Amino acid sequence: MTQTRIDQLLDQGKLSQDEKDYLNVLGALVYEYEQQQEPIPDIYGVELLKSLIEDNGLRQKDLVSIFKTESIVSDILNGKRELTKRHIEELAQFFHVSPAVFFPIN
Repeated sequence: MTQTRIDQLLDQGKLSQDEKDYLNVLGALVYEYEQQQEPIPDIYGVELLKSLIEDNGLRQKDLVSIFKTESIVSDILNGKRELTKRHIEELAQFFHVSPAVFFPIN
C-alpha cells in the first residue's frame, strides 16, 4: 500500500512542496523498514527445487511425472545429476514460476 502511494506520487509529475515532503517521509520509512529485514538468500537450481518441494509439502514421488523415475529425482536432489532444460521447463510449469528462477541472477 505504501509503495502504491509512492508510485502514485511519482507518476503524478509536478508535486507541491507538501507532496514532496510526504514522498520523502514515505521513502525514508520504506528504506528504514527494508534495512531491518533479513535479506532473502538468492537460491536457484537444486536448492530452489528443494525449497519448492518443502514449501508445497511434496515428496520425491510427486515429481516422477517430470523426472520419469524417483531415483532420478533423488540423484538430482543429491547433486549426482544436473537439471536439464526439459526438467527446468516442466518444473517451471509445475510450480507456476518462470524458468529463469532456476538460474543464478548474475
